[in-house]
Amino acid sequence: MRALRLHGPRDLRVDEVPEPRVVPGTVKIRVGWNGICEFDVRNYLDPVLPDEYLHPVLRTHGPHVQGHEFSGRVVEAAADVRGAPQGAVVAVEPLVFDGSCAACRRGEYNLCENSGFIGLMGGGGGMSEYVVVPADRVHVMPEDVSPTVAALVEPLAVAWHAVGRACLCEGDTVLVVGAGAVGLGVLMAARARGAAHVTVSEASPLRRRVAEELGADLVLDPAETDVVAAVRGSAPLGADVSFETSGTGTEAVATLIGALRKGGRAVTVSEGRPVVLDAAVLASTEIGLVGSFGYGPLDFPEVIEAVGRGVLQPKELITGRLSLEEAREKGYEELIAHGDDHVKILVHP
Repeated sequence: MRALRLHGPRDLRVDEVPEPRVVPGTVKIRVGWNGICEFDVRNYLDPVLPDEYLHPVLRTHGPHVQGHEFSGRVVEAAADVRGAPQGAVVAVEPLVFDGSCAACRRGEYNLCENSGFIGLMGGGGGMSEYVVVPADRVHVMPEDVSPTVAALVEPLAVAWHAVGRACLCEGDTVLVVGAGAVGLGVLMAARARGAAHVTVSEASPLRRRVAEELGADLVLDPAETDVVAAVRGSAPLGADVSFETSGTGTEAVATLIGALRKGGRAVTVSEGRPVVLDAAVLASTEIGLVGSFGYGPLDFPEVIEAVGRGVLQPKELITGRLSLEEAREKGYEELIAHGDDHVKILVHP
């Protein structure tokens, strides 16, 4: 079968590789669509792992098939697997964990000491015609949800988890700094969970337009507008909750905290440039600053349920659709050169 594998920095190739086979406890999927995220691009430029490294859970060496945001249809399930009928549209939760460390025992498998991602660190990936994954990583979608939308569940789950970390309450005012796929997902998730007013700060004209289409109350260009002043103009005491998803460093985090009311809650989701932070501001205002990474046991099911009910409608995030052969030049390289002109590019193997 055809698969897009990373052989080194900026060296992606469509290779012929053996088609994977099911083993006990696994499901074989014909991949429908796979999204390219910011971390995929960073890994393309500077691979996280050498080919000889074996992840303690995935246990496969490189060159690795890429793609961790993917959907497809069930082709075959092992005899001991239930609940994955042939032909069902599924979203794959790519985060794997050892199940035995202290974090896993607390139910926080996203913080596992041996966590990893299918499609980045081994175990196959969504940039291939077929993939075999553990059955507990497979989520069956409602009948009327397409593989295209199912491929967006992973980034939506990241956003949903972040909103959960904020302990957002119905009626809260919200600021989202950065409107990439996760930031726009935060906008949708905050709305779905009762936010009364959402402001989005984003430099890209295309992403600002998508934020407006997804129902943001106020969309600002930080190059032209004092975002903190604008937020305080609509909520004089400051926003209740803010999210940083841009990864642009100190300036973004200063906006994240500066726009909050005393006692507000700030969530950092992105992993980007270093940040200089005056901790005294947190002490004097009792602003709570927390991080958010990946997703936990409830996030995929809750996102899928919200998509099924139409509460989350993420199709507007899709700004490109490519074949596997086009993925390197029109996907990864395009995002390096013109990332602000896209939200989510999907690849069909």
